[in-house]
Order: sequence, then structure tokens, then C-alpha cells
Amino acid sequence: MRKFLASLIGGSSTLFIATLAFAQEHAAGGGGSGVGMIAIGAGLAVGLAALGGGLGQGRAASSALEGIARNPGAANKVQTPMILGLALTESLVILAWVIAFILIGKM
Repeated sequence: MRKFLASLIGGSSTLFIATLAFAQEHAAGGGGSGVGMIAIGAGLAVGLAALGGGLGQGRAASSALEGIARNPGAANKVQTPMILGLALTESLVILAWVIAFILIGKM
């Protein structure tokens, strides 16, 4: 828990410092199109999508394997919905990746 809080605080402070740096650049007359914010948004989109997708897929596979371990006869009934669920979860991660590339194209 301590490591999680330390990484959360470190990541948040890095994000806020970068935001302040972009704000100072805008105030000085440089840029103004929000390119830095688009880059941060694209990076966060891919990172959070990968994190959420990985956690979701891990829980789905864990639950399916636990169900198969308890009742080996249900393996055929559990496997197909699990694979379908994993594919749908992965499609959301790929969609976030595509949106990030669209955001990068606007820079």
C-alpha cells in the first residue's frame, strides 16, 4: 500500500508540474494550441486503457480458471464466454489506442 501511495503521489506531482510548465509557456506567448495537453491526454488514454484492460482480463481469466478447477465438466461452457469477454475487453484497449493516435494527429 505504501508503494502504491508513493507512486500515486509521484505521478500526480509530475503531471501537475508538467501542466504548470505548459501554462507558463502559454502565458509567455509560445504555442497556445494546447499541444502539450493533447500529448498528455493521449499518453493517459493509452496508459489507463492498458491498465484497466489488463486488470479486467486478469480477473476474467482468474474467475474462469477457478470455475473450471471447481467443475472440470463445465470447461466447454466457461471457455467460450471467457474468450468472448477477453476479446471485447481488448477491443476497448485498442479503441483507446486509436483515439490516442487521433489526438496525436491533431498536434
